[in-house]
Amino acid sequence: MYYHLENRDPYAGPVAFRVTDLRQLTVKTPDVSWLDPNRLGDGPSELTPETFTAFAEETLGGVAVRHPRWQAAVEFAAPKPGKKRVHLLAVGDVGGTLLTALKLLGGDCIAAIGICDLNEKTVARWTAEMGQIAWPWDYDALPETAPVTPEKLFDCDVFIFAATKAIPPVGSGVRDVRMAQLEANRPLVERFARQAREADFRGLFMVLSDPVDPLCQAAWRASNTGPDGTLDGLGLLPEQVQGFGLGVMTARAAYFAKQDPRFSAYLTEGRSFGPHGEGLVIANSVQNYDGALSQELTRLTLEANLRIRDLGFKPYVAPAVSSGAMQLLLALRGAWHCGSVPLGGVWFGVRNRFTPYGLEIETLSLPDALFARLRETEETLRSIG
Repeated sequence: MYYHLENRDPYAGPVAFRVTDLRQLTVKTPDVSWLDPNRLGDGPSELTPETFTAFAEETLGGVAVRHPRWQAAVEFAAPKPGKKRVHLLAVGDVGGTLLTALKLLGGDCIAAIGICDLNEKTVARWTAEMGQIAWPWDYDALPETAPVTPEKLFDCDVFIFAATKAIPPVGSGVRDVRMAQLEANRPLVERFARQAREADFRGLFMVLSDPVDPLCQAAWRASNTGPDGTLDGLGLLPEQVQGFGLGVMTARAAYFAKQDPRFSAYLTEGRSFGPHGEGLVIANSVQNYDGALSQELTRLTLEANLRIRDLGFKPYVAPAVSSGAMQLLLALRGAWHCGSVPLGGVWFGVRNRFTPYGLEIETLSLPDALFARLRETEETLRSIG
């Protein structure tokens, strides 16, 4: 393992990252250009032989040494043996579904799941329900579930923020439910982000509540704001905060691609980018991008939750499983997953994975028309934050 020390903006992207293109080492402020290194300009003119060797062996990491906690970023990237302890805040509709999926699917990488909720009866109910789920005669195969007090929330490897203060009811006429939740949920996530700072939390701070991407930015900023109100970088690392909302958009696009052969290329060549909401970019194909088809598939994906609400139900099952449980398990296994990561000062949904050399963000050669959409989304997210 070898790290290249970078003198770049320490807050605009991951502090530690896996280098997949040497041109990434010349970027002063990482943004969506990172997704297509062809747009980064020339690579560095002078590198040490050790850097070239590590890059050739795919073991090169980059680290922003101007960040006051860059050494903690290197430690965060290092693989930690054993199963992980996960703590879940709030077991409402989304949290309860997520908890059930993690219990059933996470036995290989989750040791235990702690749950916390304002309603003590809710905690007691879910602790009992989860405790009564087991394979016959193999009673220790699934993760244990136990209550967690608010004071112990960050005694874990993964903290999941699934709390929400207000969800517009079905039939309310609110079309963009996610943004209606922003002002209500922002103070909540900021409160727990500050608690993470006080606890010197070294694990993954996962945001599942809507709107995922702006709440990630709010959590990171609150955690890194000192008592005097200035940004000091002493809280959560940018890569410690990841939003889990893109997974269900990826799955919804695949759902429609299976139904209409016009979109079938998405199943093997497509990608999803951006937020869980306005600004989402679905590409029918990266290799053979069709702007009109991609826009249509994006619209269908964005409106899928509305179709569930039109039926009189809240659309929380698919998000809890596809965005929450499945993506978290992939992340814990070091596999590629869908998540919102820090890019250019905003949290941007991409395909990524955690590696021993830092966060790795997928890079592709992107058509100009597709890249233009990503730029628009970046500006949309920046205007919200």
